[in-house]
Amino acid sequence: MSARTGAQHLIDALYVNGVPRIFGVPGESYLAALDALIEVDIAFIQCRHEAGAANMAEAHGKLSGNPGVCFVTRGPGAMQAAVGVHTAMQDSTPMIVLVGQVRRQDEGREAFQELDYGQAFAGLAKAALEIRDPARVPEMMMRAFSLAQNGRPGPVVVGLPEDMLTERVKASAAVALTPARSELSAQTAREIAEQIDAADRPILLVGGPGWTVADRLALHGLAEELACPVMTSFRAKHLFDNDHPHYGGEAGIGACPAVVEALRTSDLIVVVGPRLDEITTQSYDLFEVPDGVADRLIHIHAGGEELGRVYRPMLSVTARAGGALSTIAAEAISVRAVKRTAWVQQNRAAQDAWVKPVTVTGPVNPSEIWRTVSAKYGDRAIMTNGAGNFAAWLHRFWIHRAFPSQLAPTSGAMGYGLPAAIAAKLHHPDRPVVAVCGDGDFMMAAPELATAVQHGVNIVVCVFDNRAYGTIRMHQEKSYPGRVSGTDLSNPDFRMMAEACGCAGFLVERTEDFETAFEAALACGKPALIHVRQSLVDIAPGKTLPLVSDGIQSH
Repeated sequence: MSARTGAQHLIDALYVNGVPRIFGVPGESYLAALDALIEVDIAFIQCRHEAGAANMAEAHGKLSGNPGVCFVTRGPGAMQAAVGVHTAMQDSTPMIVLVGQVRRQDEGREAFQELDYGQAFAGLAKAALEIRDPARVPEMMMRAFSLAQNGRPGPVVVGLPEDMLTERVKASAAVALTPARSELSAQTAREIAEQIDAADRPILLVGGPGWTVADRLALHGLAEELACPVMTSFRAKHLFDNDHPHYGGEAGIGACPAVVEALRTSDLIVVVGPRLDEITTQSYDLFEVPDGVADRLIHIHAGGEELGRVYRPMLSVTARAGGALSTIAAEAISVRAVKRTAWVQQNRAAQDAWVKPVTVTGPVNPSEIWRTVSAKYGDRAIMTNGAGNFAAWLHRFWIHRAFPSQLAPTSGAMGYGLPAAIAAKLHHPDRPVVAVCGDGDFMMAAPELATAVQHGVNIVVCVFDNRAYGTIRMHQEKSYPGRVSGTDLSNPDFRMMAEACGCAGFLVERTEDFETAFEAALACGKPALIHVRQSLVDIAPGKTLPLVSDGIQSH
């Protein structure tokens, strides 16, 4: 056992746990770790902002089911990465954020850029650790991987004192963590299958982290075997083929009224994977808290702390969502299958009506754009987005047939789409990856265009530009009609901006021109951006703002 630096032990731990790449912004507080990276086959994706790096790591965790790894420097670097940590926490995404720290001898003096990570990330992360002894690096990193993956997944922040990384010690060799099993018993699975079979109007509500292709197939098989409609939680549409006759829609922001009504009137709701959070439960108004569904709720979740947190279930099980479904599907084969054709068709008909394109006032109709493009690419494209009303068009009208194909923050964080697309393309280089952004949303992550160019990540970025913080404008007009304050934006020429970064640039001002630009962007052989000029009047599907002139609010 030869002596090695704390940094070398750290990088060894990442390597044996199969980390393919690290997203980060370099800092002097962890130079020793950057040096140790030269010795192993782990790519370092240098980003232009710590928020972008954290969002890329979060997206990698969503896609792979393994912790995405982000490396940032102490103090300001950690705080700028905090938005990605918050997203990972709310989305239950496995992630490890490695953060430089001041020398151990200087801690507590408020040294340059010093920060107490335990205090700073309390409530933001699943845990915040600090490795003070380089001999314990393998042990502490095993703990970090375990916390990030086991139970309800989430982000773990690990502080790394600068002098600990350079100290040479002997330590046990790092080994890969085997995630804990979280399984459903055959007896409980059969009980759940029988409960579904006995119900007249059951619904499977699915979401949450950790799904695999096999899990998704098991879900399809279970829905067909027990003649049960499937609905997805907020921003989890890709867990079920949106064209499947058993798909009933998404319980998200601005949900289809038929989805809300079906959940209210269903006599059995089997929730597999998601937390029953504010968005999925329509601001907790869908059911009365805490006993509104106590006689008809079965809740399966990997983290026992989430079961009975808001709503009291009739049956709850601590288990990984996908694995639980596979077990239930296996037991469902021997259960008498009640035919509920009318119930399934009723929900499907409502979904078909909901995703038909709507009319708009301006020359760009996103509902037609996304229905047209998803008809051609919905079986293979990965779509990412940040936050804003522009995303409402995508989520409603894009038909997800592939898995994985949806990356979006349930935390509602802006600036996520572009970094997430970079991570997705690195993980799935053979699939089309499209970032859908609003103008305000895009500008929070625009420097990462240079990251995409530098690393040859050929994504397509679609920027829908209505020259406003549109979601806030919508709420402003509702609460303070005619009194615009703080929501207008003056934007650059996004096409020229993209070209200056080395991307291909396209401009679209009419619905009928989008598909041609999109095809050219996919085929151009480098990152591309499509600048879509959209009327502010058409703020969201079925919603318009008062008359605007040239994108500026009239008074």
